[in-house]
Amino acid sequence: MAGAGAGAVCSHALVRGIPESLAGGALRRSGSDAGSGVDTARARQEHRLYVEALRDRVGLVVTELPADEAHPDCVFVEDTAVVCGGTALIARPGAPSRRGEVTAVKKVLSELGLNIVEMTDETANLDGGDILFTGKEFFVGLSERTNQRGAEILADVFKDYAVSKVSVSGALHLKSFCTMAGPDLIAIGSSDQAQKTLMNMQEMSEHRYEKLTLPDNEAANCVYLNIPNKGHVLLHRTAEEFPDSAKEFGKLKDYLLIPVRNTELAKVDGGLTCCSILFNKPV
Repeated sequence: MAGAGAGAVCSHALVRGIPESLAGGALRRSGSDAGSGVDTARARQEHRLYVEALRDRVGLVVTELPADEAHPDCVFVEDTAVVCGGTALIARPGAPSRRGEVTAVKKVLSELGLNIVEMTDETANLDGGDILFTGKEFFVGLSERTNQRGAEILADVFKDYAVSKVSVSGALHLKSFCTMAGPDLIAIGSSDQAQKTLMNMQEMSEHRYEKLTLPDNEAANCVYLNIPNKGHVLLHRTAEEFPDSAKEFGKLKDYLLIPVRNTELAKVDGGLTCCSILFNKPV
């Protein structure tokens, strides 16, 4: 979630379609054949249900950009911008092949009335998937896709919030294994690396967070929303995909829990947060 932080009300979502080129051209961290084994039709079906959940079950105003065949990874729209308050920082993705994705995103966010700030420094790299906003502060994952200069620019743009940097290894992004699951509640994978990362985050922060440890790192990538008249809403991976983690989600009280399958996009390192930019836009 690159926009509204945990506890903040969310009203809008920006999503993007899946191009035919994803299966053959999408990047993947594992180093194996790009998009190997992705069923595009099934990926689109799963993505459609994700979008419908945001629009129909959660009640967000959803803007959907068309797929761009020239950019196989374009469905992972989270990486292209960080929205906080009324400002959208247009990112500079760490993978050069993805930088053209930001043009359409910048245009639509501007049309939606957000203040646009562009990241023009060519030494900076920043993917939205490395940005965790808790509602109180930012954590920036320094990863294969986000560097120190990118983190510095984010801190300069969002001066009202503390920004802490944490090293990420063994995963594509910080939010590959660490997201918000509620106000002051961090969902975190159970791997040693994930737990070490969270420990480092807690040591840097002046705030105290509870943690929801999930048996599966991938399942820790979930989407939390605070919705008027619905309260706590959480989109999470299904019991068919991660049965043990689904049991942990089921223990959350007073939540609207929405299981969402993500089997196909996961094959190219995509998580649930990757597929939307979420933010609040006052009427």
